[in-house]
Amino acid sequence: MQSRSLEILVGFFVVLGVAAVLLLTLRVASLKDVGGKDGSFLVTANFENIGKLAPGNAVKIAGVTVGRVSKIAVDPTTFQAIATLEISKSYPNIPKDSAAKILTAGLLGEQYIGLDPGGDEESLKDGSRISLTQSALVLENLIGQFVASMSDKKEDPRLAEALEKLAAAVNPSPGK
Repeated sequence: MQSRSLEILVGFFVVLGVAAVLLLTLRVASLKDVGGKDGSFLVTANFENIGKLAPGNAVKIAGVTVGRVSKIAVDPTTFQAIATLEISKSYPNIPKDSAAKILTAGLLGEQYIGLDPGGDEESLKDGSRISLTQSALVLENLIGQFVASMSDKKEDPRLAEALEKLAAAVNPSPGK
C-alpha cells in the first residue's frame, strides 16, 4: 500500500513539474493570450520588405506589447507583403491613422512591428488597414549602398575593399 501512495505522489510531482515548465515556456515566449482570438481584433498593413518578420513576432506601442503578427502573405497584384496583426482588445483606442514600421530589437535581434499612434479620433477596429508603413531596414542593403557610395569617392581604396569583403561575408553570392 505504501508503494502505491508513493507512486501517486511521484506522479503528482511529475505532472506539477511539466505544468511549471509549460508555464515558464509560455512566459518566456510572451504568449499572454493562448487559445483563442476572442480577446483581440485583426488589422492589416502592407510592406515593401518585411526582412525577417515572422508570424508570432510582437506588435508594440512605446515598447509595450499590444499584439502579435498572426499571418504574412503576398498581395498577388502589388507583390507587397501583407502582415495581419492581432491586437489585444485591451488597447481599443489606437488611432486609425497610426503608422506601422518594422523595427529590430538590438543590432541583430528579433524583428517586431512598432506602431506610432496618429491623431485621428477614430480608432482601429477589426478589419482595418494601416496605410502608413515603413519597411524593414535590411543590413545587407545598407552595407551595399555604403560600399557603392564609398567606391564612387575613390579616396581610400583600402576602405572600399574592406567594405566589399565585409558585404561579401555577410551576404555571400550563391556561386561561391
